Amino acid sequence: MIKNPVVVLLFSACVFFVQGFTAAKADTTEEWLWDALRSKNHFALLRHALAPGTGDPPEFTLGRRETQRNLSEEGRTQAKRIGELFRAHGINKARVFSSEWYRCQDTAELLDIGPVVTLSALNSFFQNFEQKNIRTESLKVWLSQQEIDMPLVLVTHQVNITALTEIYPSSGEIVVVKKDAQVGLKVLGSIKNY
Repeated sequence: MIKNPVVVLLFSACVFFVQGFTAAKADTTEEWLWDALRSKNHFALLRHALAPGTGDPPEFTLGRRETQRNLSEEGRTQAKRIGELFRAHGINKARVFSSEWYRCQDTAELLDIGPVVTLSALNSFFQNFEQKNIRTESLKVWLSQQEIDMPLVLVTHQVNITALTEIYPSSGEIVVVKKDAQVGLKVLGSIKNY
């Protein structure tokens, strides 16, 4: 039995701290993230669904599907499941923006939660890495001009999400971000349960 009151006090403080830390960590659960997405000033960055390969073929041409990496059947199914996940969490309608790449547009369409509008600020810079800063700043400026008063979903590429959030998302991963007037963009976490 511990008789020193200082040791007992320190032990109690440590237990309180650990419990508080665990509770704080629990705040970043997926349900909390879904709640955030339904509230003002939050948005989803969604990496396009499964599209076999890396980058794009050498003959890549914007606007020509046959020159691009496209969703596999598994990717199409994955995109539909992600849309079901949005609806299961009360997001039946959203503003949906997509990169001009077909794998992103197809993912966005298959979500079936709103009309899809292409946005060049979401276009990949994987094969033109010198455009990283320009593309990322362009997206930040666009976001700063948006009134986010309903769910907002941005379908884009791994490099774009990583440049903006420092998170390396897998295909179909949803990164939840808060637009904060004081700190700018704040990553809250990601949803991988699809």
